[in-house]
Amino acid sequence: MNIRELILDMLLQMEAAGTYSNLLIRNVLDKYDYLEGKEKAFLKRVTEGTVERRIQLDYVLDHYSKVPVKKMKPLIRCLLRMSVYQLLFMDGIPDAAVCNEAVKLAGKRKFGQLKGFVNGVLRSIARNKEQMEKIYPDRKQEPLEYLSVVYSMPEYLVSMWLGEYGPERTERMLQAMLAVHPVTVRLRQDSGGTGAGSGVPSGTDSLLQRIRKAGTEVQPHPYLDYAYCLTHLEGIRHVPGFEEGLFTVQDVSSMLAVECAGIRQGDFVLDICAAPGGKGTHAAERLCGTGRVLCRDVSAEKTALIRENVERLGLENVETEVYDGRAYDQALHEKADVVLADLPCSGLGILGKKRDIKYNVTPESLQELPKLQKELLETAWRYVKPNGALIYTTCTIHREENEEICRWFLENHPFEAESIDGFLKKVPEKATAKDGYLQLLPGIHETDGFFIARFVRKGQ
Repeated sequence: MNIRELILDMLLQMEAAGTYSNLLIRNVLDKYDYLEGKEKAFLKRVTEGTVERRIQLDYVLDHYSKVPVKKMKPLIRCLLRMSVYQLLFMDGIPDAAVCNEAVKLAGKRKFGQLKGFVNGVLRSIARNKEQMEKIYPDRKQEPLEYLSVVYSMPEYLVSMWLGEYGPERTERMLQAMLAVHPVTVRLRQDSGGTGAGSGVPSGTDSLLQRIRKAGTEVQPHPYLDYAYCLTHLEGIRHVPGFEEGLFTVQDVSSMLAVECAGIRQGDFVLDICAAPGGKGTHAAERLCGTGRVLCRDVSAEKTALIRENVERLGLENVETEVYDGRAYDQALHEKADVVLADLPCSGLGILGKKRDIKYNVTPESLQELPKLQKELLETAWRYVKPNGALIYTTCTIHREENEEICRWFLENHPFEAESIDGFLKKVPEKATAKDGYLQLLPGIHETDGFFIARFVRKGQ
């Protein structure tokens, strides 16, 4: 199996069919599970890195190639991108090996007439890679273009964040989006209670020992006692304890949303956009076998993901239903103690994990998403009991989908914002928590970019 050829085919499929890289990589690794760990790691890193750094790679290629990237044949374009990524960001691979393998692949894929072109471009870049900063836009004179190229982020997004967060925070966020991210897991909680840091699972030490013995590094997360960061793992299903339901993959930002819900034993919790089930199963664990959680999502495919997690975790107080959150269900009118509303959003807070999002989001789509969020909230609030809570969350760092939605909601519905400060004792930089919401930022907080707001329905 030629790993580089496999990577090339994956990049071509992404370009032609718009397949998301995280899904394609997962499927390919499952298909070729017999590959050695080093080969899997190489495939994953080069594929993800090539997608993630595309803007920067194209800028470099346009500087050294007489043929603009946009006019190249798709195979040659993808081949050069993945090769330049190796030259610039993978010091352990000899430059000569990168160039030679690319030339061989061009010939093997019937582009023998372009072998000289491929070789010339790559060797020019290899000779000049130590001085690559000289070709980038000037940081002082062209700060917007500089940040866009160096951090491979579309200019309109950089411009938006500069206006909302300022230059220092924006660059810290951009740096964090390119950083290597560990897999964050939530250990199954055997006890309940509310407030950050409660519910430490029993048997934690023995489970962590098993995971470490298998070669995976484990570090506790600073915000929650039952959250851990895993590195050096080939796949989550191979980690001891996963198939037994002793933990599940979930970012800490999502765990904090459930903490802020203040769930109590006996509550009825409704999760209206629940897939893949992280918050819904977390809520069920907080109920300690009492009450119930109803997880809904719009398709059978999504609810199947929820059921898979529910069954693996061995939870008996969770129901799943296919249901469009925009359609009102009279049977649930004012029945829920807590409604979890993690609504569809632009996903700009998770660009470090889903690298394709930045190329697919458009200024137009950013204008349309708040309309869908409002439509879903217009239905969801009616399910909340008087004095019950609605937890509004998104995985974005876009104010029109976050703070502006909060302002609109409170102005037009019988709810008030309630402080979440008491639920976030270990989270730094929580200045707005007393106002009932928190914007978590990559590079500022040790989580994904995520927004959490707590609304309480006024009593009758």
